[in-house]
Amino acid sequence: MSTSLADWKGVPAPTVQLIEGRFIRLEKLDPFRHGDGLWQALEGPGADPKLWDYLPYGPFSERAAFDAWLNNHAAHSDPYFFSVIDRASGEVQGILSLMSIVPAQGRIEIGHVTFGAPMQRSPKSTEAIYLLAKYAFEQGYRRLEWKCNNANARSRYAAERLGFSVEGVFRQHMVVKGQNRDTAWYSIIDSEWPVIEAGFEAWLSAENQHGDRQVRSLAQCRA
Repeated sequence: MSTSLADWKGVPAPTVQLIEGRFIRLEKLDPFRHGDGLWQALEGPGADPKLWDYLPYGPFSERAAFDAWLNNHAAHSDPYFFSVIDRASGEVQGILSLMSIVPAQGRIEIGHVTFGAPMQRSPKSTEAIYLLAKYAFEQGYRRLEWKCNNANARSRYAAERLGFSVEGVFRQHMVVKGQNRDTAWYSIIDSEWPVIEAGFEAWLSAENQHGDRQVRSLAQCRA
């Protein structure tokens, strides 16, 4: 059954500069303030060797090329980039964006997710996605997207764990780094968000997080 949108007037484009969470905060990307930390997190000792495998850029062997990449990100409003700051240490540990922003249709995507090793498989990575999703739906967006290379098992697992619904695969969608990319599409729509939001909040709560151990999985919290 269709829902009338006769009064729909669109939503604003992202303008937020700071989003505070329990474990992390998201700051609008500023290469001058965040560049050193991001270089260490993404290319320094202990960096994840698979980090760049499915991204259209990287890895970066020289700081100048890395800085040019950051400056290009910071100069655009779509994608709209954030640095991820660990609240306990103050370290910059990752970067991600809102992108494919279509305010007139209420459609937006979370993408360019590039987390350093300290964020991976931790509440910080989950909270970063939660904070952007929460911001998007609070602004009135109707649809939140997640897209990834269909060969990227880690990203597909993450999307489904986070509550995104699979919508299908765009075959031969792109050529990236000289390789074919079939793109898997996922989404959360506004009617689904209240249950998914409650699951995030329960999973991130002090009652559920004990050091490096969770009491219930995110899927269990959502159920």
